[in-house]
Amino acid sequence: MTNERAGVLQGTLDLMILRTLAAMGAQHGYAIAARIEQVTGGAVQLNMGTLYPGLVRLEAKGWVKAEWRTTETSRKARFYQLTKSGVKQLAVEKAEWLRTAGIMARILEDPS
Repeated sequence: MTNERAGVLQGTLDLMILRTLAAMGAQHGYAIAARIEQVTGGAVQLNMGTLYPGLVRLEAKGWVKAEWRTTETSRKARFYQLTKSGVKQLAVEKAEWLRTAGIMARILEDPS
């Protein structure tokens, strides 16, 4: 993977957060950001000013729920986890992203 950072494409933050929580279970914001950075080989580095509004938005939609817990370093943090509605939304978001990526692949492969 390249060392270049990628911007967060419009509409992909929700999908990245939902997928991360599905894979890892309940996590605090810093752990979510660190996991996304790890999975993308450093190409996506979310700052907290991007991540936390996304988490608040997902919580308002009922796709994640949050509760205060203690981290492994004995700090208080809000831990986020998927709700049943969030699991369903993840499937919807994933299917739409794969459809869109397929369309773009066809356009980019057009020989004319």
